[in-house]
Amino acid sequence: MSGTITPPKPDINWQQVASPQLYGDVTPNFFGELVQETFALTRRLFIQLQRRPSSLIASLVQPVMWLILFGALFQNAPKGIFGDTTNYGQFLGAGIIVFTAFAGALNAGLPVMFDREFGFLNRLLVAPLASRFSIVLASAIFIISQSFLQAAVIIAATGFLGAGIPSLAGLGAIALIVFLLALGVTALSLGLSFALPGHIELLAVIFVATLPMLFASTALAPLSFMPEWLQVIATLNPLSYAIEPIRYLYTHQDWGLSSIVMHAFWGDVSFGGAMLILLGFASIALLIIQPRLRRTLA
Repeated sequence: MSGTITPPKPDINWQQVASPQLYGDVTPNFFGELVQETFALTRRLFIQLQRRPSSLIASLVQPVMWLILFGALFQNAPKGIFGDTTNYGQFLGAGIIVFTAFAGALNAGLPVMFDREFGFLNRLLVAPLASRFSIVLASAIFIISQSFLQAAVIIAATGFLGAGIPSLAGLGAIALIVFLLALGVTALSLGLSFALPGHIELLAVIFVATLPMLFASTALAPLSFMPEWLQVIATLNPLSYAIEPIRYLYTHQDWGLSSIVMHAFWGDVSFGGAMLILLGFASIALLIIQPRLRRTLA
């Protein structure tokens, strides 16, 4: 016996070490690990897309077909019937950009749901991740990237069909609008993927929500064409606040945040006001899903 006293070993909470983000303890390399995990999970989704390119091709061909067919259907419509647009293809382009981004973001929860059903999500939840929210971030990055690609293809198609292309600043504004809308809808879809029991229920929600959101917006017709009750619904639809600013960019080279893009039943909506509404929609969607994500990822 040397007479020295060995201090007791401290109790280590291995769950806290494995998931510091749930206990408010952030390691020095937390940000770097979060970026690495998010990149790896996002790369996994792109690898899956590479193995089944038909889904990407279909998501690009379908909106172009809508643009061509609907544009041809209404090409002989009287001038001025669709506002300041010179042809229906120019009017329809904004609606197809927004609706394509909406439909793609609405499907964001399907990969997570399939991971749940196949057990891969459980493996991620027990892995020593720096933050389990990297699972959500990866899905959001993947869907928003697809939305940007689809928007670029649609804009190129509208330009080829004679509808013109917005200015460089206008293209940046379109990217921001698509980002805000896709972010909000992706958040809701991911929340549903954690809340619903299976992919059948999620598909049912997607099928039920898609067409009403399309027809209860200004994607296919202006507000002046709608009955009053439908005008009220369309002005409550977040899709309308993404469609009208993009449509304004197609018809006005000189635009600003104070430009009036829509005449709602409760007053005029400016370009900047529509952007704030989309920002509020995305923020509310992210706040709504937070409790569910924390319970599921804990």
